[in-house]
Amino acid sequence: MSSSTAPAVLMVIGSCTSLQFGASLATQLFGPLGAAGVTTLRLGLAAVMLALVTRPRVRTWTRSQWTAVAAFGLALAGMNGMFYEAIARIPLGPAVAIEFLGPLGLAAILSRKLKDFAWIVLALVGVMILGFDDAGGSLDLVGVAFVLGAGFFWALYILASERVGGAVDGAGGLAMALVVGTVALVPFGAQGAWTGLTDVHYLALAIGTAFLASVVPYALELSALRRLPKAVFGVLLALEPVIAALAGWLLLDQGFGATRTLAVLLVVVAGAGSAITASRRDATVGVAAEHAPDELAASIHGG
Repeated sequence: MSSSTAPAVLMVIGSCTSLQFGASLATQLFGPLGAAGVTTLRLGLAAVMLALVTRPRVRTWTRSQWTAVAAFGLALAGMNGMFYEAIARIPLGPAVAIEFLGPLGLAAILSRKLKDFAWIVLALVGVMILGFDDAGGSLDLVGVAFVLGAGFFWALYILASERVGGAVDGAGGLAMALVVGTVALVPFGAQGAWTGLTDVHYLALAIGTAFLASVVPYALELSALRRLPKAVFGVLLALEPVIAALAGWLLLDQGFGATRTLAVLLVVVAGAGSAITASRRDATVGVAAEHAPDELAASIHGG
């Protein structure tokens, strides 16, 4: 690792860590606010923070720009809403590992290469091994269904973020997508979000969650993407299930046995392999190194 890339590597690792510690913090609010309430409050607070920083010039946007932002926001709402419903029922590490099926499946479908399908098969093997969990019993099927839905919306989120990146300059598109996502979740989480807004303790936890799970990862990844090759960035992001499992173990007392460790590592290998394969394919056809626009770095994160 060169001295010029070392800080960027630490930024990506810091981003993944912040995101998963933010998710761990959010679980403390599930009881009083409900998962939907926490998601609504977190996205709303993140929208306010980012809008104040970016000050998007929405009055000049065209209908096509608003359509792209709205689609991005709805995908964001589905991904975050379902992920929080999932981690209210199943441990954080397995949840992130299963959610990775979304972007891995998207990569395989878009490339139509046998090697890319091999990575998704490897990830599926890891997810199947999670069914033989040795660290706290079998996974809740409703939770698994929610996280599979989150993975599906993660794939849509990646596609939508690329469209927004091409249609809207700067991070204003992400800020307004957070607003759209918050509005979309209001019917499900309004009561819990209101409870959080009117209680100082809950509000402080929610602000911490929004900061750790949205603002910090976005800022760190934005800086890292400008310094790291796409393949290195993708490989580092593939470590996220491991970081999630460690966060669940350290902060939530969630088990981390041998079977679960093997399953998570298989998903990590699949994610890293997919990133390296995609980078080589892009280099062959002359595609630019950045798969997603810099200003939407956070779009490749789930949850």
